[in-house]
Amino acid sequence: MVPQPSKTADKFIVDRTKPHRNSNVGRAVRRTRDRLSQTAGNPDFDRDMLKIHARAILQSAPALPVLAIALCLAGFYIGMDEQIALWALAATLCYAPLYLVARRIANRGRNEIEVTRTRHWLFLAHFVSGLGWAYFVTLRCGDCGITQFPALQAAVLLSVIAATAMITAALGGALVAAFAAPVCLFALGISGQPVPAYAAMAVLLAASLPFFAYVAHHRNRAALTLLSFNSEKVGLIGELETAKSMSDEARRRAEEANLAKSRFLASMSHELRTPLNAILGFSEVMANQVLGPLDNPTYRDYAGDIHDSGQHLLNLINEILDLSRIEAGRYQLNEEPLFLAPVVEDCCRLMELKARSKNIRLTQQMEPTLLRLFADERAIRQITLNLLSNAVKFTSSGGEIRIRVGWTAGGGQYLSIKDNGPGIPEDELAIVLSAFGQGSIAIKSAEQGTGLGLPIVQGLAELHGGVFELKSKLRSGTETVVAFPRARVMEELPAMPPEKRTASGGRR
Repeated sequence: MVPQPSKTADKFIVDRTKPHRNSNVGRAVRRTRDRLSQTAGNPDFDRDMLKIHARAILQSAPALPVLAIALCLAGFYIGMDEQIALWALAATLCYAPLYLVARRIANRGRNEIEVTRTRHWLFLAHFVSGLGWAYFVTLRCGDCGITQFPALQAAVLLSVIAATAMITAALGGALVAAFAAPVCLFALGISGQPVPAYAAMAVLLAASLPFFAYVAHHRNRAALTLLSFNSEKVGLIGELETAKSMSDEARRRAEEANLAKSRFLASMSHELRTPLNAILGFSEVMANQVLGPLDNPTYRDYAGDIHDSGQHLLNLINEILDLSRIEAGRYQLNEEPLFLAPVVEDCCRLMELKARSKNIRLTQQMEPTLLRLFADERAIRQITLNLLSNAVKFTSSGGEIRIRVGWTAGGGQYLSIKDNGPGIPEDELAIVLSAFGQGSIAIKSAEQGTGLGLPIVQGLAELHGGVFELKSKLRSGTETVVAFPRARVMEELPAMPPEKRTASGGRR
């Protein structure tokens, strides 16, 4: 029997069993990826090239009337009156079908273009446009007095071939379809004339056609590469939009989960603490034999164990609630002026008995010139007790813990607690600072904690605008530093002069 995949395994990140909210982005990415793998001959790819070719034809449309007018003026100047005007009209009419086909392609949607039929229409339109230039090479100027008129025709035709090669690069074969007939007619027209220069011009025109076709082919390759790069750019943008959408979805779900967690903890705090208080109270009464002696000493031990376990559970609940309030931004600081050193010394006295039981020496170094700090005393005590508790827990018997309080280089104040315990590997520092995270040494230790002490310290330090830093190396001990900013140090007011104090006392 094949096991069915779980539908809730990924619900906290992105539920892939449900349709994505931004389905249009997903479809755009799929279409773009299909276009990235296209090669010449693919209908979608060729449609883009036909659209590019049509736009190039339309953009160059004003060039033909300008050229026709210029040639007409030149013909009138040399005496070709009616025939040059008829040619200009015929050439314009021959180019009209090409412009109409190009406009039709440009106005159509990309998916509405039939590649084969559209190519046939374009080749036919290019051939018709070439008939105007075929008519041009048949013109003669016997009365104009120009003996090298065929050479002038060849130069004009060569220039038009070069310009057309640049315009029609997106459609291979369009240049040959347009100018094969004019080049052949020019060669036939001068074949009976014994002028070597005319033959050279015919050969030059015949050679220019494959040369410019080769140039147009390379421009076509360049257009394909540019189109591929543009498709890749669109694909990357689409994937970025998809990743952003997935990130937004994941953040939204994470915020919903965090809100649900906060609501759960807020609603369960009373329900959890009420029975725990009863358990702690009754177990303490039983262990102390307040209502009468217990004949069985085992019962007294059990009552003490119940009280200790309940106290541990209550401390765990309090830590979870504190961390939840810090993460939700609901932890309210009761700030007041205080001296940091006496608060730390008081916490050291509370931990001295536990340290003495493990034969650990507490060394205190307090700077005597510290000014008052504007902070929450309860939070400062919690920071100090958490750091001291960790240091005592992981310091072996006969070790030393150094507690220092002093000034920072920036004018703030700091608390440093350093032990000579086993230390923490560098790759586990991030784990230790995460909620419920424990290093390998803590897991192997007999005194395992909850993994909430350091995250609470870090959160309380940030609420004060301070910085918490953890420095540790394996077998070199651990140092924890909490630095409070200079903005929280209260400046000492100058003493009042004696004469002002006397005057103030007399007025009173």
